[in-house]
Amino acid sequence: MNSRTPGSGATRQERKQRTRQALLDAALLLLEQQSFSSLSLRQVTRAAGIVPTAFYRHFEDMDELGLVLIDESFRTLRAMIRAARADPRTYEHIIHNSVQILVGYVHEHDSHFRFIARERFGGVAVLRHAIRGEIRLFASDLATDLARFPYLDRWGTEDLQLLAGLIVNAMVSTAEAILDAPPQDPSAEAEIVTTARRQLRMITLGVPQWHSSEGHDSRSSPAAPSRPTVTASSADTAASRLHDSP
Repeated sequence: MNSRTPGSGATRQERKQRTRQALLDAALLLLEQQSFSSLSLRQVTRAAGIVPTAFYRHFEDMDELGLVLIDESFRTLRAMIRAARADPRTYEHIIHNSVQILVGYVHEHDSHFRFIARERFGGVAVLRHAIRGEIRLFASDLATDLARFPYLDRWGTEDLQLLAGLIVNAMVSTAEAILDAPPQDPSAEAEIVTTARRQLRMITLGVPQWHSSEGHDSRSSPAAPSRPTVTASSADTAASRLHDSP
């Protein structure tokens, strides 16, 4: 039953949700100055303006709060990048558009990304594992999209995952570099983005040279069974579609 407080117009559920969000916002603010492992429940509740015992109405413990922050950090970004890949007008430059979205999202959600960047190698194992899981999910999504490109549709799942992992790791490194860039120096960020594009271009230029064995070791001996012939031009076309022209 959603009872309303007289004069406030807010239901009990709405008040509970506001308090929960206040705890998340307070934790994120405190995490700008310290690591999650050093953050205490009392610090969070004090900053949120509630008593410590009220914390447990919203989270089982601090680890659960951290996991919710990770989910909150990745959820919108994942949806935005999926939307960009689904748009047929932008599909030809899927990686370029994903990087552009990532850069904009880092600026709009600076505190979330600083939290992710710090805790990716932080002292709380459950958070490290959750962040790695989110990054693997990005790679899996990208691998699915890459499989639709000419030539790459002949690749095995393992090789598609490998390529997607290289691309996602480059994007994560780009996000971390943007966070560390001096905000008063726009040229520093421009250089980071240029470097990221070159890294992705270098990765994709290797695509035509890689002979996927569809489930077996891609570096198998020359005596491997014959496969459908793929021309150099079709392979180069696949690589060129993964990035913008120089």
